[in-house]
Parts: sequence; C-alpha cells; structure tokens
Amino acid sequence: MDIQLTNEEKIKILNSDDIYGIMQKILLREGKIDQNREHFWVIGLENNNRILFIELISLGTINKTLAEPMEVYSLALQKRAVKIILCHNHPSGELTPSDADKDITDRLIQVGLIVNTPVTDHLIITHKSYLSFKNNGLLEELEKSTKYVPKYEIEQRIKKEATEIAERKKTIEIAKQLKRKGIDNETITFSTGLTIDEVENLKVRKK
Repeated sequence: MDIQLTNEEKIKILNSDDIYGIMQKILLREGKIDQNREHFWVIGLENNNRILFIELISLGTINKTLAEPMEVYSLALQKRAVKIILCHNHPSGELTPSDADKDITDRLIQVGLIVNTPVTDHLIITHKSYLSFKNNGLLEELEKSTKYVPKYEIEQRIKKEATEIAERKKTIEIAKQLKRKGIDNETITFSTGLTIDEVENLKVRKK
C-alpha cells in the first residue's frame, strides 16, 4: 500500500532522525487500526536523497513480519528510486534487532546490490525511539555477508579483487622503477595515481 505523503513530508533525508520523524507520524496514524502488529515499509529515495515514496509492504504479527525481495523492489524499480531505506516497527517497544530482522536485511542488501538499488539503512521504530542499522554498524557488517550472494557473484568479486591487487602491484613496481631513476615524488604521484605518502614510503635500492 502506497503511503500518501504531503509535500512537507517529501523531505530531503540528511540522517536517520529525519526518517524517524516521518515514520513515527505514519506509525501513529496507522497504529490506530493495527497497533499490535508489525508494519514493514520501504522508503524510496531520489538521487538527492529526497523521499520519492513510502510503501507499506506487509502487516505481520506482534513480533514478526515478512518482506519478500520482489515486493520490496518492484515499486522501487518502477519509480526509479536510486536507493531505499527499510523500516519496521516493534510493538513491544524493544529496539534490539532479532535474528530474523538481520536475516531479511542481509537478503535485501544483496538483492539491492544486484539490481543497483542499494539499501542505505534499516530502522526499527517504536512510538518513542528508534534503532538505525547504519548508525550502530550493523549495515556495514551485513554488507560483507555472503549468505545470500549467488556463487557466480562471489566468483566475480574474487576475480575483481585479484585484478585490483595485480594492478596495484604493477603500479607500485612502476613507481619503484621511476624512483630508482631519481624522478621526484610529485611526478611519480601524478603518473601512477599513488598518494605522496605511498610514494615516499616506497623503499628502493638505487643503482
């Protein structure tokens, strides 16, 4: 269900407090009907972080709600959102993420990477407060997970990392050769893309 927003609510998101301010109002509004059930919303953002839409994906039980990737990303892709924020409430008032909360976040993060619409945060909210996955480091931790990453994607990542390592080794060797020839550090930095500190710290034996 698409949540109808006023022009004042279609704000530019600068931090998690901004999201909570909007979602708390929506929770209070919807809570009159289903105050004892978990709600799961998706917030779509434009490139400049302005809210494009807020969609209620599902209504669950008092301590559980489901969010399938197809439902989460269908509207985001249709409306050309460049990133999304996940949000759900805990009727109990407890803000600690459950294993299920972490699991669905992990899954949606990985799907988002594939469809090029990243998850930038997940908020657990109550009437009085909230928890941000991004602020407490959980989002960064889950981004490194490979639980829901397809095997071919892992292989591509490994190949990319190996290529980057090989290219860096090649760049460092070129920088060393230039340094042996007495080329100044600024020129080496400009030529190789290494930082001035990296060039200065290169240890070479001059011929």
